Amino acid sequence: MEALILSCSTGGGHNAAGKAVAQALESRGHHVTIMDPYQLASDGLALTVGNMYIKLVQKAPRLFGFVYFLGSMVRRIPGHSPVYWINGKMTDRMEEYLQQHSFDVIIMPHIFPAEILGHMKNSGITLPATIFVATDYACIPFTEETACDYYVIPSPELKEEFCGRGIPEEKIMPLGIPVRDEFLQEKDRDRALKKLNLPKDKRYFLLSGGSIGAGKIASSIRCLRRYLEKNRDCRLVVICGNNLRLYRRLTKKYKLDEQLLILQSTPYIADYMKACDAFLSKPGGLSSTEAAVLEIPLVHISPIPGCEKKNAAFFAKRGMSVPVAKPGKELLKAIEGLKDAQAVERMRENQGRFISPRASEEICRLAESLAKESAEEEPATV
Repeated sequence: MEALILSCSTGGGHNAAGKAVAQALESRGHHVTIMDPYQLASDGLALTVGNMYIKLVQKAPRLFGFVYFLGSMVRRIPGHSPVYWINGKMTDRMEEYLQQHSFDVIIMPHIFPAEILGHMKNSGITLPATIFVATDYACIPFTEETACDYYVIPSPELKEEFCGRGIPEEKIMPLGIPVRDEFLQEKDRDRALKKLNLPKDKRYFLLSGGSIGAGKIASSIRCLRRYLEKNRDCRLVVICGNNLRLYRRLTKKYKLDEQLLILQSTPYIADYMKACDAFLSKPGGLSSTEAAVLEIPLVHISPIPGCEKKNAAFFAKRGMSVPVAKPGKELLKAIEGLKDAQAVERMRENQGRFISPRASEEICRLAESLAKESAEEEPATV
């Protein structure tokens, strides 16, 4: 089977979900092409689209929240959104690419390529089977105008929300959010500590602002240092992602603090999760799912307004995380609460109950089924 995965670099979660599906497909003997559709116009455009989102979230999260709110308002107006028409400008390039390359299925963990293909389908262009993979615990604005064959959603409990936005129930597949192989391997804390060269006799908290280093990382550190000062056996590992400015500022300020380890992006995020006693993170859909698959005590901090607030609410309501609106006494209380072994065990049980680790595998099966159906429908050639 030939599979095309289309994603964009507006945050690392979408691409990580795409890579997770690619890993699973390739392990089953299929060939996968991963691409940012805007690269068909230019690499510069693809970079610009990603950077616009990243800079907005890093520097003006409230403004992003307002943009998300506007999107929620626009979706109430009959007709297609401006996002749909803007992405429609990529139709000719995508059609040309698909004419030159044969695919059995197209999988999209991002709304923008799904908008492009939705525009194409509505224009009468024949496409391979299409699958949209939602990477947040909500039906984000404009999902309903993408016209995909199937929609993979994170949980069966979200089916009503997606149906309420106009997605046909028979197209909804509650398979979960796909995570990469390293999150599916056995959680061996000692092995992770050894790999990361971290002492075994310490307790570790992992603080992350996602791949883009967003959220109130600096203020969270200031708050957590109060806890660290009273608990000298604890260490705080901080992941700054691609936020170089944040990384430089923090390393300069805390270079002499032996209880802090400041990192940029790391290919070993799964190992750091396995090594830590708790994960403190903004509630990205993908990172939250990764933590839940590993059944790690999870504290959600400083959500980006919009879908991340819904992610936090979904997890908190089901006892899979502790939500903290902003750093301060509430955060310290959440950390202290993790000393309650029974509460932590309940959180892990809930994570195992509500989050499936098999999403990648199930998406592969769906793709294989669609490719088989398509092959059987093709007329025989003489």
